[in-house]
Amino acid sequence: PEQAARMKKLQEQEKRQKVEFRKRMEQEVSQFIQATGEPRRRFQPMNKIERSILHDVAEVAGLTSFSFGDDEDSRYVMVFKKEFAPSDEELEAYRRGEEWDPARAEERRRLRELAAQQEEAELERGPAPPGPPNDYKDKYRHLIGSDAAKAAARTMEANKAYGCVPVANKRDTRSIEEAMNEIRAKKRLRQAEDE
Repeated sequence: PEQAARMKKLQEQEKRQKVEFRKRMEQEVSQFIQATGEPRRRFQPMNKIERSILHDVAEVAGLTSFSFGDDEDSRYVMVFKKEFAPSDEELEAYRRGEEWDPARAEERRRLRELAAQQEEAELERGPAPPGPPNDYKDKYRHLIGSDAAKAAARTMEANKAYGCVPVANKRDTRSIEEAMNEIRAKKRLRQAEDE
């Protein structure tokens, strides 16, 4: 009975807190609606229940609201006036945790448009004629010059040292078995010394 009473008291307290929180959010949202120069408002991070209350208040007031932030402690709600509803791009920026910069977004949009126009123009021009348009050596002329290759071909001589193994390296005439036996013997000797 005592525990049940304590539980009931706690539940009533929670309910009262939720009601008070909702009233506070309703006041903040109505202030936001009346603020003329404010298209969006970011609220402090809050827990799941508080966020759901705020989303509900925003919906009733005819506003658009979204939650952002990765972990539960830092998740926050942003409320937007209907006429300033965020674009997908804007939402993506908030999801990445970035500030939304309309000027930068406009610049990016213009660059995308420009790229699309250039692509269209190239499609209209049609495909390039088949085959190489010029001699491939022209591509490398700035590196090799025009007669470097011919001169190099004329002066080409065999490098006498290339591929030669010194005689001293060839003197090992043991068979593989003999070499392995020698290695094993050395190993046994080392182990005996270590012990």
